[in-house]
Amino acid sequence: MLRFSKKADYALIALKHLAGSSTRKSLSAREIAGRYDIPVELMAKVLQRLSKMGVITSHKGIRGGYYLDRDAMEISVADVIQAIDGPILVTACSDEDESCEQYSKCNVRDPLWRLKTRIIKVLSSFTVDELLADEPGDQELVSVVRRHSESTFSSSTSS
Repeated sequence: MLRFSKKADYALIALKHLAGSSTRKSLSAREIAGRYDIPVELMAKVLQRLSKMGVITSHKGIRGGYYLDRDAMEISVADVIQAIDGPILVTACSDEDESCEQYSKCNVRDPLWRLKTRIIKVLSSFTVDELLADEPGDQELVSVVRRHSESTFSSSTSS
């Protein structure tokens, strides 16, 4: 199962919030954490890591906080995940990990590495800007899938 860590989820939540802020002012870790019921200390650590990555900028002072350093269209989900969690892996072994006992005999390693490349390509093409979008096309797709599922179900039960 492919699943993002809580820290990566929180990073995406924070970036979406900063990108969607209509005032474009800086927001504190406390403000963002409070809005989404996230522990302030954890949000602060996530925001600090994003700041080190160069996605957001922090400024200190009375009105200190964080703001996006780049346009939301330039920040990919893959960049965020890798900044927070490190390299994206699909298997227990990495590309250079020859310490695995099965490394030389493994018959799924190479195909899974190709899968990892595809996953990274998709995550790299999905941006924070797209997190903001409420795509009506997605709702239409859900409706089509639902109708198809219902018609398949009703035809299989009527047989």
